[in-house]
Amino acid sequence: MSEMNIVCLDLEGVLVPEIWIAFAEASGIPELKRTTRDEPNYDKLMAYRIAILKEHGLGLKEIQETIAKIDPMPGAKEFLDKLRAKTQVIIISDTFTQFAKPLMEKLGWPTIFCNTLEVADNGEITGFKMRVEKSKYSTVKALQSVGFETIAAGDSYNDLGMINASKAGFLFKSTEQIKKDNPNLGAYEEYDDLYNAIVNAL
Repeated sequence: MSEMNIVCLDLEGVLVPEIWIAFAEASGIPELKRTTRDEPNYDKLMAYRIAILKEHGLGLKEIQETIAKIDPMPGAKEFLDKLRAKTQVIIISDTFTQFAKPLMEKLGWPTIFCNTLEVADNGEITGFKMRVEKSKYSTVKALQSVGFETIAAGDSYNDLGMINASKAGFLFKSTEQIKKDNPNLGAYEEYDDLYNAIVNAL
């Protein structure tokens, strides 16, 4: 087992429910249910979301109120604790610092790399700032450039870059379409199975 491993996990759909789907249900706006599973172009997806929020007069406060009620998926914290006892873990997410904090508290404060929302004084979400282009893939490549080997797992189109760039990569709770398009990747539905696959790859 190499001591130079870092496991890179997606957040939404893997450890916590999709924030935007929860907010779509809470606000009664079904258009907000679109995620990176449906729209591979993240910039396009966020522009679409921001326009809908503006149209309905909704801002950061309303989304944060929904996030406060979201719990990690059953078994997620135990999985993460077990994995972190074994190796280094970083959550790499396209979510935003303003969304992630209460969820990180419920997961026991793991390290997360994510993006930032641009928010006006009145709470309106006006835009967003990606930490780096192709953030998940770029982060994995950066970790590799300083001597780490990466193992990655995620559920969506925007996870495929980091999964395929890693020495081992897995799909977790993904869609039938993504699994069909990537038959070379191990696909798991249960945390124990994902844990065992990651540990075997260490």
